[in-house]
Amino acid sequence: MTDFFREVDEEVRRDRALKFLQKFRIPLIAVVVLIVGATAAWRLYDSWRTNQAETAGAAYEAAEQLARDGKSADAAAAFQAIVDSGPSGYAQLARFRVAATTAAGDPALAVKDYDALAADATIAPVLQDVARFRAALLRVDAADPKEMDARLAPLTRTAGPFRNSARELLALSALKADDFTAAGNWLDMIVADPQVPGDMRQRAEALLGVVAAHQTAPK
Repeated sequence: MTDFFREVDEEVRRDRALKFLQKFRIPLIAVVVLIVGATAAWRLYDSWRTNQAETAGAAYEAAEQLARDGKSADAAAAFQAIVDSGPSGYAQLARFRVAATTAAGDPALAVKDYDALAADATIAPVLQDVARFRAALLRVDAADPKEMDARLAPLTRTAGPFRNSARELLALSALKADDFTAAGNWLDMIVADPQVPGDMRQRAEALLGVVAAHQTAPK
């Protein structure tokens, strides 16, 4: 008797399942098609993205080789091609390399490239700081202290990795303008920072000696 009721119960479930399938056949087929289509589309996209990255990687290495060979103009053009058509990650790196390779032949243009990177809110803040510092490094010999302060002071007011390098450049700019007081202030900040690298501390202490000698010299 128990087997009979079990068979009846199974028959009822099969009947309900068939009715359900008949009622929702088209929506179920549509869902299956969508799942299969989405899976295929993702695999195609993933394959395309991988190919793009591999192509950009090879192009980036070729551009780096041109730079290592001293072919700055060709390297800059190759990096620019990656900026124009490469994936976002490689394109971002290539923008920095365009500026770096351009600096050898046209520092003023390289400064503009770095300034554009520093102002680009779509890139990471630390990379913006890299661009600010490199632009200032290219300008240190020609810029007056006011320009250098505008470029670098924001880096000195944070705990970022470029704070002491920025202070060092500002001290050099001040020394170039014979502003020994300002130079001493920047150098004191470097020496007082417990995290400053040893070689930078030594340079700062040596320059502080120059500042002290000038301040105590007879007028």
